[in-house]
Amino acid sequence: MGDSKPLLLSNWNNYPRIEAKLEDLRTEGQALQMLEMNRYCIPRGLGRSYGDCSMNRFVISTPKFCRFISMDSNRGILECEAGASLEHILRVIIPRGWFLPVTPGTSHVTLGGAIASDVHGKNHHLHGAFGSHVLDLRLLTPRGDILNCSRDKDHDIFEAVCGGMGLLGLILSARIRLVPLESVFIRQKTLPAKDLDELMGFFQEYQAGTYSVAWMDCLQKGKKLGRGLFMLGEHCRAGEAPHAELLPPATGGARLPFTPPCRALTNPGIKAFNSLYYTLNSRRKGRSVTDLKSFFYPLDGLRDWNQLYGPQGFLQYQFVLPRCSSGAGLQKILQHIHSFGLHPYLAVLKLLGPGQGPLSFPMPGYTLALDFPIRAGLFSLLNTLDRVVLNLGGRIYLAKDARMQKDMLWQGYPRIKEFLNLKKRLDPENKLSSLQSRRLGICQNPY
Repeated sequence: MGDSKPLLLSNWNNYPRIEAKLEDLRTEGQALQMLEMNRYCIPRGLGRSYGDCSMNRFVISTPKFCRFISMDSNRGILECEAGASLEHILRVIIPRGWFLPVTPGTSHVTLGGAIASDVHGKNHHLHGAFGSHVLDLRLLTPRGDILNCSRDKDHDIFEAVCGGMGLLGLILSARIRLVPLESVFIRQKTLPAKDLDELMGFFQEYQAGTYSVAWMDCLQKGKKLGRGLFMLGEHCRAGEAPHAELLPPATGGARLPFTPPCRALTNPGIKAFNSLYYTLNSRRKGRSVTDLKSFFYPLDGLRDWNQLYGPQGFLQYQFVLPRCSSGAGLQKILQHIHSFGLHPYLAVLKLLGPGQGPLSFPMPGYTLALDFPIRAGLFSLLNTLDRVVLNLGGRIYLAKDARMQKDMLWQGYPRIKEFLNLKKRLDPENKLSSLQSRRLGICQNPY
């Protein structure tokens, strides 16, 4: 290990930014050395979280710790080191007739990051989050112990690591169960919804479908409040789609030719785009066949789309509300947004099922993810939305958080004390800590 020079670090939303040192992790031996040599540190994968959960003055960077250990092509079981990306995993498993059981909206996420954030996808209402499909994992604790955790062994630790934001130990490797794949195509059904009630009605009507998600036009109000497009998806069987080899989605993607000196996205531009997008897809409503990348990873086609929000960055505000309060709650959230005049440029609605670990985000209900450019008044708006979410029994996704207050965690995650007890047991010195963990009172220590 060499001395790394400080650099200006931020995650995908470019907020906050801090000066930090990154050290590449390549071997298990290095992992133990890093924990012994650094008083406070945090593991970080590809930096696709939207806040400060993987930020500290010293960061253990895992993408070069990415060895594939084994692949059982008959049973669909893959084992690899924590730094392997989902993109890399897809390149290995798709030609063998397998797919990820759960995938977030980007393939540029490491295996360890997917577990630590307990990422969810368009099929959570049926198949749960990523941690539900992890068979076992190897965890290096700050005390130097390597634990082999599963649902049968050290179950409490295993459950808490899924969604634990890297605070209990370094995930060294994991075995995950895959799902069979016959085709690289998806049968997609798109239905336009004139308002929020109709949009949520589609989720109820098609809740037996494997994949479901909705795009929402948050610039609409009045009778069109919550207008959007509902999209349903199923994997094509071998005879249901054009013949094609089982090849993974093409890697890469276009890049912006330069970093915009100011925000490239504006309210008038987004309003025009939303209207055109809604109109075109309303005319094409019905069934179609699309490829895996277009359905699961549409934004991966522009690798640095986050730069469109300009040098100040943006915040993604993702919350979940229980089913019983989702309809009225989402209406209230959208009305507050309009009253502040600060509209999100992207809004995605999904239906979730039960969660898993103490810090796992999902609960049975609806989750809405909103991308806001950072500008005057935004933090006041989000503080207002926090109170609505808390009052309705909801919570904020830690992997998307960069600014919420301590009470949002402690009231929104009722099992937080379980996590803190494990933290005290596995990491009594709070050696693994992040900006977020200190802000939320999980770890109390200086830099």
